[in-house]
Amino acid sequence: MVLDGGLSNQLQDQGCDLRDALWTARVLAEEPEQIARAHAAYVRAGAQVVTTAGYQASFEGFARRGIGRAAAVRLFGDSVRLARAAGARWVAASVGPYGAVLADGSEYRGRYGLSRAELVRFHRPRIEAMAAAGPDVLALETVPDVREAEALLAAARGCGVPVWLSYTVANGRTRAGQPLAEAFAVAAGEEQVVAVGVNCCQPREVAEAVGLAVAVTGKPAVAYPNSGEVWDAAGRRWRGPATGPAALAGEWCAAGARLVGGCCRVGPRGIAELAAVVGAADDS
Repeated sequence: MVLDGGLSNQLQDQGCDLRDALWTARVLAEEPEQIARAHAAYVRAGAQVVTTAGYQASFEGFARRGIGRAAAVRLFGDSVRLARAAGARWVAASVGPYGAVLADGSEYRGRYGLSRAELVRFHRPRIEAMAAAGPDVLALETVPDVREAEALLAAARGCGVPVWLSYTVANGRTRAGQPLAEAFAVAAGEEQVVAVGVNCCQPREVAEAVGLAVAVTGKPAVAYPNSGEVWDAAGRRWRGPATGPAALAGEWCAAGARLVGGCCRVGPRGIAELAAVVGAADDS
């Protein structure tokens, strides 16, 4: 199945201002029509799975903006309903890591200094709120380390919705530096997990990681890397060539990926190219 691309880059292309600690969740709260428009753009491009605007959403983050708990629950539900209205085959409710909510880049480092129990207490309420809205799957995504993966799986246990677990990786390890075999192994015995893989990483990292995920867990893989460009923090811009998922999707599928798409800087055009490649492979 073809996933969508980066929600943030599509919202920026639509003119949305994401310079906010809530990031795309700010648009969810204040400009939901823009979220609907972005989802629709990806479905028109061929995405069969639409991922919600829940990545950086949390009760704590909403509270800092004066949004009470009941209103926050409605927003979590709205994220699922807006995605559902786009008409994709699946809605994946995005559950980003704790570091994303800090809005300081911690999701690319992990090791927050929190215990597993503390991470479970943070994630469970937001998972429950999204699960109550009826998504097809929870995307436990951009996970930087094994401890948080264990906490997310524990928090999602019993919510009644299947999940996929996706790490952000660099140089063949988690962002926190753990071996990928160890990272994928935490999902091996979890019946709730329908796919395991990687996202928000360099495209060249995907094929090897996907093959390892399948070998370790016996489950299908999910793969949706960034465009291939690199963020220059000093210059505040993206640099380098963009690969796009279509160029390498055949390798990922051959390695066991069954859910493929794009993350940061992959827009509807990249997803349309990917959908054409995946469709051609299916036809053959």
